[in-house]
Amino acid sequence: MRKLIYILILLNFFLPIRVNASQLEVPEAPLSAQEYMPQDEETFAQGLLYIIKSAISAFQPEIAQTLRICLSLIAVIILMSFLESISQYACTTVQLAGVVIISLILLQEAKSMIILGTDTVRQLSEYAKVFLPVITAALASQGYVTTSSALYTGTAIFNTVLSGLISGILVPMIYIYLCVCIANNALHEQMLENLSKFIKWLMTWGLKIILYVFTGYISITGVISGSADATAVKAAKIAITGVVPVVGGIISDASEAVLVGAGVMKNSVGLYGLYAIISICIGPFLQIGAHYLLLKATAAAGSVLSAKSSVSILKDFTTAMGIVLAMTGTLCILLLISIVCFMKGVA
Repeated sequence: MRKLIYILILLNFFLPIRVNASQLEVPEAPLSAQEYMPQDEETFAQGLLYIIKSAISAFQPEIAQTLRICLSLIAVIILMSFLESISQYACTTVQLAGVVIISLILLQEAKSMIILGTDTVRQLSEYAKVFLPVITAALASQGYVTTSSALYTGTAIFNTVLSGLISGILVPMIYIYLCVCIANNALHEQMLENLSKFIKWLMTWGLKIILYVFTGYISITGVISGSADATAVKAAKIAITGVVPVVGGIISDASEAVLVGAGVMKNSVGLYGLYAIISICIGPFLQIGAHYLLLKATAAAGSVLSAKSSVSILKDFTTAMGIVLAMTGTLCILLLISIVCFMKGVA
């Protein structure tokens, strides 16, 4: 496919070629995402609504499972709080027992969410590697040789760096973070608490730096241009900031690019790519997001009680799930912004 790009770029210097984007072969979405893909939708909004409805109806059993886990956690917190109140001399033992029990309940579920997030990142990255050359060729064929080259190079580099950072560094760090947090809540050592904060800082700023550089690169290359309705931009920024933890504020700054591109979402190549990226991400994102929100609500409910160690370890697991959700959403939004930027030049 890359050879096709180079051929089109070379021919563009000699022949006034104009290739319709619909004539290019579009790689199919992975099997796991095809069940969410819309068939014949007139607008992007209708297709997006179809994907969201399909994803919500598909992952309802996972929500029920997470609710059962949260109810178990509430029961443990209530029990630990009661035991602490009646056995002041054995308070340390009760706190240790609470940390161990909650950790055992959450570890397997956390591992499943981390694996789900990692697999989603891998699928997004692999699909981008076969889809981006297609839309790059479409953009180059319209005469935007420099823009297509800059977009493809930048997006490919950031896709590779971010996916490698997530799978090679962030995921192992999440496991290390959870281990340190469990030890800290069990032993109450200041050094362990400082170490857990440092690991959390490294993970969050690793994602933030990648996004800052990416949005800066997109702005410098000039592919983000135009104007969108101010109210829509503000609404999108608020929504993205709230939905994606850790990095939502940074992602929301690029939301205007997506909204400006909405007016040109008419070619089959770009539109199919947007649907495919969203379909790959939507199921895992909703599942991890529901797990994150329910754990956060459980921790808030448990804070009313006096079982501080039990609630503390629960908050640490919630933080870890927030980072998993952030790394999944980050790559998805990065690719969506890139595709919209490509589509602005494709007829």
